[in-house]
Amino acid sequence: MPNMCLPNIGDGLSMQTDDRLIYLLFTAGQKLRNYLNSALSAEGAKVTVAQSGILFLLKQQNGRSMTELSQLMELDNSSITGLIDRLERAGFVSRNSDPADRRLSNVYITPRGLEEVNKAKVVIRKVNEEIKEGFTAEQVDTFKSVLKSFSPKFNSKLPSR
Repeated sequence: MPNMCLPNIGDGLSMQTDDRLIYLLFTAGQKLRNYLNSALSAEGAKVTVAQSGILFLLKQQNGRSMTELSQLMELDNSSITGLIDRLERAGFVSRNSDPADRRLSNVYITPRGLEEVNKAKVVIRKVNEEIKEGFTAEQVDTFKSVLKSFSPKFNSKLPSR
């Protein structure tokens, strides 16, 4: 893997001992999000990676509440509302009042949404394979272990002062 030139933050770290994990994670995440969104668009998908995440969750279990989607996607209420609004305008989801509590609404994937999520699935699987290219199965397993460790480490845990 080629060395990337990272911006100097003035702390004297050399590129060989760079330990800015948060910077690396955030920039990698942003590059991946941009790449995925471009790949989705190039293949004719009309959703973003975030919107496709909602569609995947609804395909798995239709009729989820907005709160449940917000929690599963690790997004605040206003962000999930905006994503659902755009998906609804595109005809990929519908919202209905919860029969048990009319103040709440459940989100349902539409037939158009199912078509769209199936398009997105092909693209996301391809990019997932691209991520693994050049790494051994053991390295990929280690990477997955690190990523999976984030939820228990940082879920609802406030930093100590």
